[in-house]
Amino acid sequence: MNSRSSRLATAPISVKADLAWIHDGVRLRATVWPEVHFEQETAPGQWERIDPTEAALASAALGVSAARWRIFCEYVPAARREFLGKFEFSRMAALAVMVRCPGVFAELAETPALTAFLAAHRGLRGGSQSGWSEIEAVYEREGIFGLLQWLGLPASRQTLAILRAITDPDLSRRLLEPLRAALWEPEAIWALTHTQAITDECLAEACHALAA
Repeated sequence: MNSRSSRLATAPISVKADLAWIHDGVRLRATVWPEVHFEQETAPGQWERIDPTEAALASAALGVSAARWRIFCEYVPAARREFLGKFEFSRMAALAVMVRCPGVFAELAETPALTAFLAAHRGLRGGSQSGWSEIEAVYEREGIFGLLQWLGLPASRQTLAILRAITDPDLSRRLLEPLRAALWEPEAIWALTHTQAITDECLAEACHALAA
């Protein structure tokens, strides 16, 4: 083997495992686990940390391929990798919630549909500023029921049971506010609590009945 072949054979294989995509003409990325940071490129090869908007996270659904996710998830612990695998279109938002609110992960694993509400908390609470640290503080102080109340959801075991029965936690953003409103209505609560597997069709029906 010549010296050049020897160098190629022994050279370390470098695999870029970060997740990069374009939003509104700006290149964004999520860096590799375990130090996951969201960043935007300010100049070629220059990055600064950001708190991505809901729209920026949503755009990753088209900008990050399944192959890139597979490479990224090779570095992620099994339980968290399994959690991310429950999402498709909102997987980047699920990643953001998971890394911003590490203390809440056990609840998210048990109630994955709660993830969508946390990811959209700015819009749902009517503000423009993120409240990631507040989420952690509320949960540490008041537990899961305090967190439900903070999100504007009924702080009850019925709410948790309904959210846990949702078959696909990859909830559309447009469904969250109607669903939140429906969960305050006795008729919708009764219908959803008597449905073992709550599909998108069931949720749409409950929200439509409320609107009517």
